[in-house]
Amino acid sequence: MKLCYCLLTLLVLSTTTSCQQNADKEGWKTLFNGKDIKDWVPKINHHEVGENYGNTFRVEDGIIKVRYNQYDVFNEQFGHLYYKQPFSYYHLVFEYRIVGEWRKDAPDYTIKNSGVMFHSQDPKTMPRDQNWPISIEFQLLSGMGDGVARPTGNMCSPGTDVVFQGKIDSRHCIPSSSKTYDGDQWVKGEIIVLGDSLITHIINGDTVLQYSKPQIGGGVVANYDPAIKQDGKPLKEGFIALQSEGQPVDFRNIKILNLKPKSKK
Repeated sequence: MKLCYCLLTLLVLSTTTSCQQNADKEGWKTLFNGKDIKDWVPKINHHEVGENYGNTFRVEDGIIKVRYNQYDVFNEQFGHLYYKQPFSYYHLVFEYRIVGEWRKDAPDYTIKNSGVMFHSQDPKTMPRDQNWPISIEFQLLSGMGDGVARPTGNMCSPGTDVVFQGKIDSRHCIPSSSKTYDGDQWVKGEIIVLGDSLITHIINGDTVLQYSKPQIGGGVVANYDPAIKQDGKPLKEGFIALQSEGQPVDFRNIKILNLKPKSKK
């Protein structure tokens, strides 16, 4: 099994290189213009799609800022800001920093914790009270300043499963090999996604995690439409979203490179 998985990885990496060469000719596309979020759609738990409750997602100083100062109570109002269109084969690059004070009425696990979701369901398919989108999460963590290792760029799987080291991994989150980043420094994250095959996580230029075969499955997601959660269905494409879950965070320099192979005529 390990040999087969290694061969699969080498094959997909070869495909990545080929796709990358094609994409380099086309160039990068900027997803955030530094001015507004008109190309993005908010969906916050307990609210309808499109409602940016409490001005959670805002643009200041050329940065997308996630803030909660207009909330009376947090009340599990987990939110996500979705780019307007789905993607399948791509290389996503962004910078983030964990800032400010965590909301003390949010769950403890959200301290110095955020994320970028991808291969997500369309926010329009989410009921008002669905807590998380069915998606894959590139988890963003910063250190607690206590000297304890806390890697970032981990994989979490709300309503999904992935194959890790040759088999479906039952853990909700798979830790990466990244170092710990304390404080409010900017960190560069990258995700290379090849449809429903290989996915690579990169932090500050270092590959920190790889897995494959993303598919619908698993738990964590609540109050979803059963017609959408078709367990076992491969995730070949989906939406990209920035997360809000109680910890202030900033995002900037968000861009994407299309890696989808050109069809032969």
